[in-house]
Formats: sequence, structure tokens, C-alpha cells
Amino acid sequence: MTPPLQNNEELADLQSQALDRMRRLVSGAATVADVEDIRRWQAQSSQHAEAFAFASRLWGQLGPAGENVLARSDERLPASAPPPYRPTRRLLIGGALAASAAYVVVRPPLQLWPSMSELAADYRTSAGEQKSVKLVDGASMELNTRTSVSLARSDAANSIELIDGEALINTGRQLTSPLTVIAGNGRVSATGARFNVRYDGMLSCVTCIEGAVEISRLGVRHQLEAPQQYTYGDQGPGASAMADLSAVTAWQDGLLMFHQTPLAKVVAEINRYRPGKIVLMNARLGERTVNARFRVQNVDEIMTLAQQVFGAKVTSLPGGLVILS
Repeated sequence: MTPPLQNNEELADLQSQALDRMRRLVSGAATVADVEDIRRWQAQSSQHAEAFAFASRLWGQLGPAGENVLARSDERLPASAPPPYRPTRRLLIGGALAASAAYVVVRPPLQLWPSMSELAADYRTSAGEQKSVKLVDGASMELNTRTSVSLARSDAANSIELIDGEALINTGRQLTSPLTVIAGNGRVSATGARFNVRYDGMLSCVTCIEGAVEISRLGVRHQLEAPQQYTYGDQGPGASAMADLSAVTAWQDGLLMFHQTPLAKVVAEINRYRPGKIVLMNARLGERTVNARFRVQNVDEIMTLAQQVFGAKVTSLPGGLVILS
């Protein structure tokens, strides 16, 4: 049985170590080796596991900006705060604590840091970053912010897996076999086409921009031609619609376009492009609709709009944390 910590100084030091590891996870540069190091660190004792749970909760409530506030004000972390989860003696038997710690790392709560599959991706972009990738036979893809993509491991398979995020695919005209993009439980195949694919871990959205694409999902095939769009989740039928191609592809030109979009959804989208976090505290305010366009480099203009148009109160804190109420 692990001896208890002797005083609050020791607990504060352990929590500080946990936050250092949390910063590494959310930095955008974390590696599989970093994840393994954190798994081993948590497995050292129940106090280590509880400290990491504390850091996860703190980061989930305030984001990186909140920890920056504490760091800049030179305040100590509240050592007396009880962790949301305290392992029982049964869980400590036979290495179960180490297994639970590994689970937290593999399946991060609230998407606070990249998952193991994202860390193992062939290509990743961080917040606000975009990247161009050349594929085989003239095909290419443009990766939007916070996107992770893995390439097929077999030479016989011409496929890509969109683990998370958004990508615009251009198959070019030289492919002799279809290029396939896996997004959620669907497979999008095409030759001689351009299409946009977005996947957030729950919903997938495929938009045909040029040519035609075929979506295979749950044993059913769907044909899309420009400017059709198909949205689907893990279960149930998907939904087809006509897409506004200028809005779908605006991110390639460094723009975000919103038409009759609830402010809550606008804030969620803008949070993908900026460090820190915008926190919407007023549910009724979140229902107000927005018609606007923002440059990716100036997404913080949403605060000015919310204040001047909707009368929102804007509270800015260090580290990019903004409260809208």
C-alpha cells in the first residue's frame, strides 16, 4: 500500500508535475513516447493517479489559459481540492491502477489532448495550422486545423483514414484506381474529383466539389455529385443536402463563413482555430444566430460581434481565456 503524502507541499508538487505532463499532452507536439511516460508516471501510486485526475479536471474546466492564470499570478494549486475519482484498494491490486491510467491516456476525457490514434497519425496539424500533402499519382490533400490523417499501410490499398478534423481531397486525373478516404464508419471513393471530408469523432460530412464520389456505409452506397453533401453518424441513415461550396471551402482561403448559425456553434468552430478557449456561459445567448465572416487570423473578432450586436459581456483573462456571458 502506498504511504500517504506527508503534507500539502508534497501534494502541490505532485499536482505541479501532473500539470507539466498535461501541458506536454496538449502542446500539439506530444509523441507516443510522451504518452507512455505519462502512463508510467500515473502508475507509480494512487497519489500520482489522483494528481493527474486533478490536472485533467482543471484543464477541462479552464483549458490551458486557466493554468496560465495560476502560473502568472504565482498562486498555488488548491491542494485540498478532492479529486473526482479516488481509486479503491481493489483497483490497486494486480496492476489495475496502471491499466486505468493507460485508459485515461488512450481515451482522453473531453478531447483534452490528442488520442493515441492521433499521436500515431502520419500527418497532424495543430490549432490554426494548415498543411498540404502530396499523395500518389498527382493526388493531394489539404489539411485544416486540428486534423490527423493516417495513410494505408498496404501498397495494394490506395486509402487514407481521417482520424479527426477536416481535409480537402483532390484525386487529380492520373489515378488508375479510386482513392478511398475512411471517415467514421463510411468509405469515400473517387477518381477525377475534389471533395471535402470532415469528421469530429461523432459526425462525418462529405461534400462533393467537383466530379463525383461514392460513399459506402452500412452496406449501402450513396452517389454524390457537386454540389451535394452527405452527413452521417455511427448509426442510422445519413442526410443528403445541397451544399454552399463557397462556405465549405472558405477555410482554404483563410476564411470562416457563417449564415444563420447559432452563436454556440460559431464559438465551437472558432475554438478550433485559436489557442486558449472561448467559454460561452449564457445558453440563451448561444441560441442567437450569426451572419458573418472572419479571417482565420482574426477569429477573436467574434468577441466584438457578440458584445456590440448581442450585448454580451466579454471577460478576457490571460492565456487566451475569454468568458462570454
